[in-house]
Amino acid sequence: MGLAFIPFYIKYLGVEAYGLIGFYAGMQALLTLLDMGMTPTLNREMARFSIGAHTSQSIHDLLRSLEIICLCLSSLIALSLWAGSGYLSTKWLKVNNLPIEQVSQAISIFGLVLALRFVEGIYRGSLFGLQLQVFYNVANAILATLRYGGAVVLLAFVSPTIKAFFFWQAGISLLTIFVFALAVKKSLPPGDRRPKFKVEAIDEIWKFAGGVMLVTLLGILLTQVDKVLLSRLLSLESFGYYTLATTLAGVTYMAVTPITRAFYPSLVAHYTNNNLNLLASKYHQGTQLVTLFTATPVLLISFFPKELIFIWSGDGTLGERVAPILSVFAVGVFLNGLMYMPVQLQLAHGWVSLSVKTNLSAVAVLLPALFWVVPIYGTLGAAWVWVVLNIGYVLFSIQFMHRKLLISEKWNWYWYDFFLPAIGPLVIVLIAKWGHATNYQNRFSECVFLMTVGALAFAVSMASANQIRAKIFWQIKNCQLILCRVIRLRFGK
Repeated sequence: MGLAFIPFYIKYLGVEAYGLIGFYAGMQALLTLLDMGMTPTLNREMARFSIGAHTSQSIHDLLRSLEIICLCLSSLIALSLWAGSGYLSTKWLKVNNLPIEQVSQAISIFGLVLALRFVEGIYRGSLFGLQLQVFYNVANAILATLRYGGAVVLLAFVSPTIKAFFFWQAGISLLTIFVFALAVKKSLPPGDRRPKFKVEAIDEIWKFAGGVMLVTLLGILLTQVDKVLLSRLLSLESFGYYTLATTLAGVTYMAVTPITRAFYPSLVAHYTNNNLNLLASKYHQGTQLVTLFTATPVLLISFFPKELIFIWSGDGTLGERVAPILSVFAVGVFLNGLMYMPVQLQLAHGWVSLSVKTNLSAVAVLLPALFWVVPIYGTLGAAWVWVVLNIGYVLFSIQFMHRKLLISEKWNWYWYDFFLPAIGPLVIVLIAKWGHATNYQNRFSECVFLMTVGALAFAVSMASANQIRAKIFWQIKNCQLILCRVIRLRFGK
């Protein structure tokens, strides 16, 4: 939904105001530091509760303790951005066309939105840990449609201002908190008494939460420092184009995130029960699904960026501005997405030190590289730094992880989970690129062409993923058995 309505935001608000939305998104990512590992910790502890590692009372006390901490931190977020709105609008952002007062007010309002989105996190993590992904997906689809589609209606028919946009976001965030919190409370069995804040509940999870917080801190530095730096160095309009490119490249996370979230509770359960065979099987299934659902989109984005932007927005000029950054950045996003399942495996084991060490090394390389590259090569240089960084993750982090976890599965990850599901789509897209006319004019014909290429590449990728292929054959065989039983019941032997 957020991706679909971006052309309307640009139409009604302008690129400069959209740059302010991009600044809000970067601030939202940075402020997850204050989460202090609460969301992934609740995810893990709710999963452990599902297999009997917690009593109903202890999980209620843990949730209440983290709720109180979260509410205090969210208040701090809102007040801090309200107090700093003047500085950010005049000293940090380079505003050309928007009134400074309007920018300052918008920052104050999105401070409230950030605080509310922060609170959403603990209930979202709880729903994932309780394996209520189906409910979450349905509710989130409806709420996302209201959040992004409703904003377009508001801008089109009520008030085409950035303040109205953020006020709408705040209202939907309040509704989201109510829906998610109610679902979590209804899903947990009642405790022996009313839940309350307990220091003991925090003491039991502080070590894991602290490790996750440090991993999160380093991860945010790795993924957001470029945006922070560029928001300072570029005009708000140029930063808007960069934000658009990174948002479009990040479309693959729409597949990566739900897949890894869905598999994480199973990884926790199999590790807790010491079932290493099932643990390895789920790990490979999850990674192959990530590759299957991201390789083809990333290849299409990288080789046909102008065409995709033209199909999406109808604006050829926009494609010229954004395509070079988009084609490079998408490769880095793909490689980064491949690391999600290995990180979930580490978290399921309660092992965070490897992520801390690798991210520390990456930050030590990234920050100097950005300060050197961005002033010379601008946004395109920042995109290439992101690619090189994630190549390092795939080459080195996997090596170190499999020295301790699932030791015999390293080369299976490289060959079956990564290389085979990705090489087929690469060949298909290269052939399509070679035979494709460069002077595209018709959005419909371009869409049909790329959908055909994508469908063929996806089919080849699926056939190359052994775990997924086996699952599909099993499902087909199961359906055949059910059909045979139905026929026998209907017509006899």
